[in-house]
Amino acid sequence: MRISALLGLISLVIQETEALPLWTEGAAKQEELQDEGTADNNLELGSYDPNLDNYDFSNYEERAIKSDYGDLTPKTQAGTLAPSTMSASTKIVMATKGPRTWTSVTNPSISSLLNLLTAMGLPTCLICVCLGTSVYCEDVDLDHIPPLPQETTYLYARFNHITHIQSGDFKGLSMPLQDFIDQSGIHFTGNVFRKRFQNITCSDRGKLKHIDLSNNCISTIEEDAFLLPVLQELLIPENNLASLPRLPASLVRLDAQFNKLQSSGILPESFKELKNLQFLYLSNNKLDYIPVPLPLSLRSLHLQNNHIQTIAEDTFCDPQDQTHIRRTLEDIRLDGNPINLSFFPNAYFCLPRLPIGSYI
Repeated sequence: MRISALLGLISLVIQETEALPLWTEGAAKQEELQDEGTADNNLELGSYDPNLDNYDFSNYEERAIKSDYGDLTPKTQAGTLAPSTMSASTKIVMATKGPRTWTSVTNPSISSLLNLLTAMGLPTCLICVCLGTSVYCEDVDLDHIPPLPQETTYLYARFNHITHIQSGDFKGLSMPLQDFIDQSGIHFTGNVFRKRFQNITCSDRGKLKHIDLSNNCISTIEEDAFLLPVLQELLIPENNLASLPRLPASLVRLDAQFNKLQSSGILPESFKELKNLQFLYLSNNKLDYIPVPLPLSLRSLHLQNNHIQTIAEDTFCDPQDQTHIRRTLEDIRLDGNPINLSFFPNAYFCLPRLPIGSYI
């Protein structure tokens, strides 16, 4: 009996021990359910609006960052600023400093700069390009001929705004005869001097041989501006010239095309003494007749696009000498003039080639 009662008591204890964990797990689960229910009851569902259009999403990211991280920008309370370290003298200087004023700076033109350099005695080669005895002043906004070095032989001043040529523009570019004799170290007197130097004075003591003033605005040239002893080429096309000045006897080529030249603006017999002249270009002007007499040295004569209407019989040939042939004058252009060359056959019978122009 005792043994059976003990076994029954042990089995009862075992049963109670196995039932205890089940009750504990159930209680824990019940407590979790109660907690979730309490959390759901704490939600303020009355303030929830399911319509998203009523919400303001502007600055959403900024507010989200502030809610997650707080305002990281340090705040400074009023009254906590450190005292200023600026000295009293510095404050006075800043207080008395006037307003800033701006001054406009204008760039000087090449012409005004060249005038300034000339007044300071500086050479033209600071503005123009000087290579040996050649001076290149092309397209540099000149309104007058600049002072040139005394050894200048070739001058190129095209594409500028030069309007007037003065007599003194080329002063100093030809050596006076007496100075040339003094520097040569040779002294002669009387007729001996005349015979030894009369043929070489121009070629030896002169300087400037070539002048190119194309594409300027030249309207006036003083009478003796180009009377240089060894000037061989004078190029003045595409200007505003109505007349020509006196020309040097040494001239070989004259180009005055595309101007406003009139027959009244050319001096009588202005080309007669030019014994070296070979090329005479006067096309695209306002000439009424061919300027005569023409030197026998002439090889090319361009007079197209003028107002020439007639040709004198002695313009090119000698009417008294039917056997004479003017072999050097091979290029004559009269096209673009209101003239019928077939009406003047006696004017060009001595020429090796017929002039270019209208024959009908």
